[in-house]
Amino acid sequence: MLLLAIETSCDDTAAAVVRDGRDVLSSVATNQDAFHAKYGGIVPEIASRRHVALLSAAVEDALGRAGLAFADLDGVAVTAGPGLIGSLVVGVAAAKAYAFALHLPLYAVNHLHGHVFAPFLDRERPQFPLLTLLVSGGHSQLVAVESATSMRILGRTRDDAAGEAFDKTARLLGLPYPGGPALDALAQRGNPRAYAFPRHRPAGDSLDLSFSGLKTSVRYFLESENGREARPEDVAASFQAAVVDVLMARLQAAYGRGPYNGVVLSGGVAANSALQSAFRTWAERNRVPAYLPPPKYCTDNAAMIGAAAFHQRRAVRADPLTLCADPNLPFELPARRR
Repeated sequence: MLLLAIETSCDDTAAAVVRDGRDVLSSVATNQDAFHAKYGGIVPEIASRRHVALLSAAVEDALGRAGLAFADLDGVAVTAGPGLIGSLVVGVAAAKAYAFALHLPLYAVNHLHGHVFAPFLDRERPQFPLLTLLVSGGHSQLVAVESATSMRILGRTRDDAAGEAFDKTARLLGLPYPGGPALDALAQRGNPRAYAFPRHRPAGDSLDLSFSGLKTSVRYFLESENGREARPEDVAASFQAAVVDVLMARLQAAYGRGPYNGVVLSGGVAANSALQSAFRTWAERNRVPAYLPPPKYCTDNAAMIGAAAFHQRRAVRADPLTLCADPNLPFELPARRR
């Protein structure tokens, strides 16, 4: 089954051709960092206009790299939400047009489900049930993945997502946009035990996450006399260590409520070097099968949307005449699609 997949939920314009939900024949993505850098963050209007300018070329490039024509496709998959509404509308409108004009089935995929299925690309497929730690710029959550169409959120962020906390802390340290990768690089030269920043611990048996307090603690520290004399490398490393400690503590607590056949780390923050190292070490120590997508599939990409569409195809098939983008698309699949 050959699917053309489109992803425009935020500021990356992406298209891919995926076969049978695993083999990536092509994956094309263009980021807009240069357009948003001077603002220190993503400007939704700029993002949507860049998608309009780039998407057709991305689709044609993806087909060309795969050595295919539109006539070879078996379907079209697209991110329908959640995300920035202006960005989503561009991708959904294009996918609807392709599906309608080519008489192909259309699959509306939840962006977060795409991250869940990223580890299924270009490798042996994990076996359900799985525990997924999904950490990105807009979302941080633990998900029990019981099947391709049955997923439950066990814990989620109460405020800032992990990626958002990375970006905001990077800005406090004067690092360039995008802040997450820059902070990771800086932290690799610092001492993660230099400063004892707080680790959020929820009351009772909750698996929820919170990073707002940690970010605020770093800000107050940097404004203090000690903070003004601190090495930025040590601050970055200590902040990063606090985030990783919280995430791994929740992962361990959630895994103990299994059973699971393995654990998955996905989302843009999954590319963080310290988190990857802690994740692999924990899995090896506990003899747990661990799945981590390559960096190119951690950040937003269309290949993961194609993977999710293949595995969920009966549940997410949509009408190309009536599908609408939904910036608040619920994580759970609606009962009528099951």
